[in-house]
Amino acid sequence: MTYHHKATSLRGVRITALAAATALSSLLSVHAASAAQTVVKWMHVEIVPAYIEAWEEVAKKYEAQHPDVDIQLQFLENEAFKAKLPTLLQSDAAPDFFYSWGGGVLRQQAQTGALMDLTQAMNADGGKWAKTYKPAAVAGLTFDGKISAVPYRMGTVSFFYNRELFAKAGVKAEDIKTWTDFLGAVKTLKAAGITPIAGGGGDKWPLHFYWSYLVMRNGGQQVFEAAKNKQGEGFMDPSVIKAGEQLAELGKLEPFQNGYLGASWPQTLGTFGDGRAAILLGFENTEPNQRKNAGDGKGLASDNIGRFGFPVVEGGAGKATDTLGGLNGWGVTKNASPAAIDFLRFLTSQETERELAAKGMIIPAAVNAEEGLKDRLVRESADQLAASTWHQNFFDQDLGPSVGRVVNDVSVEILSGQMTPEDGAQAIQDAIELE
Repeated sequence: MTYHHKATSLRGVRITALAAATALSSLLSVHAASAAQTVVKWMHVEIVPAYIEAWEEVAKKYEAQHPDVDIQLQFLENEAFKAKLPTLLQSDAAPDFFYSWGGGVLRQQAQTGALMDLTQAMNADGGKWAKTYKPAAVAGLTFDGKISAVPYRMGTVSFFYNRELFAKAGVKAEDIKTWTDFLGAVKTLKAAGITPIAGGGGDKWPLHFYWSYLVMRNGGQQVFEAAKNKQGEGFMDPSVIKAGEQLAELGKLEPFQNGYLGASWPQTLGTFGDGRAAILLGFENTEPNQRKNAGDGKGLASDNIGRFGFPVVEGGAGKATDTLGGLNGWGVTKNASPAAIDFLRFLTSQETERELAAKGMIIPAAVNAEEGLKDRLVRESADQLAASTWHQNFFDQDLGPSVGRVVNDVSVEILSGQMTPEDGAQAIQDAIELE
């Protein structure tokens, strides 16, 4: 494997140009005998040069404090990473730790025995290490009672809206508290001649956010946990079917831009950025991404973008403070060294995560590290996450690849009227029973 080597071969040794060859040889011999290093291999999904540099700076800082440790990084793009990791985890060349999206894939990796069980280490001394992270982050990376990864980044899906278009239609975001309120806002926007929502049906997963949130708001955590663990009525639970009915109700209002079923996510961001739709259900980094994908490369001004959380459902078991979004961690392989664990504590510490947040790289999982965030909308997302009562990883990620694909397909088909809510729930139930 090709890693970025962060350690020099002669740490702390200064050799002047006047040193004799014999003295140099002697010095190198003594150094080699007394300063053997522990190599820590770290595998990451990263291609942005500025971010790669930031990660390398973190490694250098740790190495300066621990001369006996050599942090070696390997950066891969998304698909190359996914292709390479499974083979590595079954070999002697496995990294000490690696980037993880969490969810069903992480759970499967833990069940195969490829990962280190971090429960004891993180809960030692009264949970001293675990308490440095937001509780929802630790809970989201815990499977079968075992902590399977070290949290480092969180994200949440929420609604972003065009303030000018809302004002034109007379819609007030602060009045959208319930799903009924949201549907009312959609109707009001349409009546004003404004396309209510930018939707990305071509990639499918952007529309599963609606179904997932509605399941969370109707059934709450208990129903979803039971369903994914094949307990109770599973995905045939009445609250899940009701979520499908509410999704179908939204679809009947025809709230999306023309051609939304074929629109990719970048195109959807561009629709919102061009001001051709008033609302987008998206990630915390929506503001810069809509700008990048807008036709003029500028998009909506930041102060023209507002944000609000997914509304509650009247009579539902879910809370307004339950959040859906990304949850990333570092999966630690079973033979990782104590030095790797110590570096992970450093890498995910409040101080380090605050610095990464200030550079706009992450919404931290570390407690109070969001203080470093500078962007208004990202900080709002971070504040929402800090108050999260249940942070649920994306359904298509959490349920694993095969079931996740069905969730995405079903969400689009219910929304577009091609499938009934009951048939959609049954399709997901059938898929999970095959797991």
